[in-house]
Amino acid sequence: MKLRMLTWNVRGANNCDKRKVIKALIRKNRVDLVCLQETKIQEMSTGIARSLGVGRFLDWGAVDSRGAAGGIVVIWDNRMLELVDMQKGLFSISCTFKSCEDGFIWTFTGVYGPTIRRKRESFWEELGAIKGLWNGPWCVAGDFNAILRSEESSRGVILNSIMRRFAEVIEELELKDLPMVEGPFTWTGGTDNQSFSRLDRFLVNEEWDSHFGDARQFLLPRPVSDHFPILMDGGGLRRGPIPFRFENMWLKTEGVKDLLKLWWEEGSFSGSASFILAEKLKFMKAKLKEWNRNSFGRVEYRKNTTLEQMEYWDAKEKTSRLSLEELEARNEAKEEYKKWVLLEEITWRQKSREVWLKEGDRNTGFFHKMANAHRRRNNVDRIKINGVWLTEENDIREGIANAFKTLLSNPGEWRPSVSGLQFEMLEPLDANALETPFTEEEVFDALVGCNGDKAPGPDGFSMAFWLFAWDFVKADVMGFFKEFYENDKFVKSLNATFLVLIPKKVGAEALGDYRPISLVGSLYKWLAKVLANRLKKVVGKVVSKAQGAFVEGRQILDAVLIANEAIDSTLKNNESSILCKLDIEKAYDKVDWNFILTIMKKMGFGEKWIRWIQWYISTASFSVMINGTPTGFFQSSRGLRQGDPLSPYLFVIAMEVFSVFIKRAVEGDFLSGCRVKGRSEEGVLISHLFADDTLVFCKPSQDQLTYLSWLLMWFEAVSGLRINLEKSELIPVGRVESMDDLAGDFGCSLGSLPTTYLGMPLGAPFKSVTVWDGVEERF
Repeated sequence: MKLRMLTWNVRGANNCDKRKVIKALIRKNRVDLVCLQETKIQEMSTGIARSLGVGRFLDWGAVDSRGAAGGIVVIWDNRMLELVDMQKGLFSISCTFKSCEDGFIWTFTGVYGPTIRRKRESFWEELGAIKGLWNGPWCVAGDFNAILRSEESSRGVILNSIMRRFAEVIEELELKDLPMVEGPFTWTGGTDNQSFSRLDRFLVNEEWDSHFGDARQFLLPRPVSDHFPILMDGGGLRRGPIPFRFENMWLKTEGVKDLLKLWWEEGSFSGSASFILAEKLKFMKAKLKEWNRNSFGRVEYRKNTTLEQMEYWDAKEKTSRLSLEELEARNEAKEEYKKWVLLEEITWRQKSREVWLKEGDRNTGFFHKMANAHRRRNNVDRIKINGVWLTEENDIREGIANAFKTLLSNPGEWRPSVSGLQFEMLEPLDANALETPFTEEEVFDALVGCNGDKAPGPDGFSMAFWLFAWDFVKADVMGFFKEFYENDKFVKSLNATFLVLIPKKVGAEALGDYRPISLVGSLYKWLAKVLANRLKKVVGKVVSKAQGAFVEGRQILDAVLIANEAIDSTLKNNESSILCKLDIEKAYDKVDWNFILTIMKKMGFGEKWIRWIQWYISTASFSVMINGTPTGFFQSSRGLRQGDPLSPYLFVIAMEVFSVFIKRAVEGDFLSGCRVKGRSEEGVLISHLFADDTLVFCKPSQDQLTYLSWLLMWFEAVSGLRINLEKSELIPVGRVESMDDLAGDFGCSLGSLPTTYLGMPLGAPFKSVTVWDGVEERF
């Protein structure tokens, strides 16, 4: 269910013109409930309430002001919320509602805290009394006239007794403060409005947050008053069909394997093996939806029902002795309750992504919180695209989908040939091994290597389903692999992809602040895993030692150790160099397909393998998941999918061209690299290292940086991969003159040692304990 609420200390609602301004803001944000404080209205009426609320379908409740002080009014849309009960206090008004959409019963309390210190304890006691009346889902909002932490005041207030008591009350009432967007202050005042504080907020308990798991607070502009309005948006922008998702908890149900087998064999279709599988999955979806709706579903309801049965028998036993039949009924209720608790835990674990915890640890509450945290963090209520803020639902969806359609479309630019470059070649034996027929053992091993709890793609089926059903699906699955081996293709519908936006940082605003992760279909993922398992065995034979990621026998942290050794050697020998720390812009998204296929051909990969890869990358279709609902449908014409098992290995192959460029530049004395000297005077020459980030060593000279700049432009021309100079750095190692000028001419920022590389310290004194503080925090 979606719910929008607004709280605002309006500092008086007596004036008719002011009420129009208040109403305009409420109308603009289309809220279902609004709570206004400090109305200064001694006798609220329906007429005044309607002049503040929007629409004909509204009800209201109020605490009248005492003279010209205080006053609270709560106004709600009675099509969304049905009033069950109402209680009024000196500092609050509490309304228990039943949501018209789903019957969810919860309590809202609107507050206006006292400004007089001696009355605060009465206010806290009143909130405690409210909790005693309704021990269920609860949301409290309003002006508390108190701050919770020192940073909520611009005056640098130190922790005092008022703040401590406020924190104690929140803990005693089992409430929590949800994230505030556009914060942190909600009030300005004092001389020339130089004081800022956060006096206003929404607080909710765990039960309320669990139901409205995407809820967040937003600070809105204030057309009147010295307080900012706060919008609480709960439930997200889910305005469309929610994709089918196979719930792993179904696998724990007695008799489900027989049911799945019956349905699988019942679905009879003709056509190619991949077409039959695609149709069978559609058939299974329909059967599972019907079964879940009529026979299995409503886990929370069934869990609570069995708990009520247990409580009934326990209560009866206190007054009379239970018969054998009644004892048996109670034991059955206990067993049923245990079953539903376990199933609930499994489904929340699947949603939480916390796959390091095992089933049976009884961490349902933890999983629930983690799932809600993921949903809240990934929820998109507004976004900035090309410098323009989008806030309307349809605008957000269209804007994001169009942006990714453009990003993943090849602009058709001319690309220079790479025919003159020389690469390491695969031995014919290795190339042939990539193209052998798929075996049942190989296919099953790849399935076992997949995580069964990972989020599914468009087909909705988890890898746990395939592992569970292997004995009766393997014939169809092996037919699919045989078809792909013989025909070099499969039905395109199996290559559909959901793009999910993952925030790169807290408070993500622009589209660039999100990382697009691809959720591919389960059958495609299975095939890609098999191909990736084959490719990773040979990729180390065609890429240079400078590449440490996704290559068997190499560790990504090797690059960190080598880079630190190079820096240490330079400093010990009183030499100087420049470390270029380069960031590739939207690396996976901009890889040119023809470039990848050409490089693989030059490396000696076979024609059949190249046809497989061409089909894999060229038939992908995309929909963008926005707040749980797919939006748009488009084909791509460039890029690799982040989240696809094959993509990391193909990207490593693409980056080998950059490695060859650097190697040739060093051989031609255009770049110098860095010589790590040990016992031998000659030492080892290190020119470049890359895993997720790229490091290039060169002399501190304008000429070398110019050559490197030309090389980067040429690499972009042939591959489509562009270095993002805004996120790149030039870092001096040793004493380097005119670094500001060198960095400015190169077009990137000036960095310094120590820094970080792949999350580890670079150029730091390793014996210093503080160097490892940031690393410890990551674990």
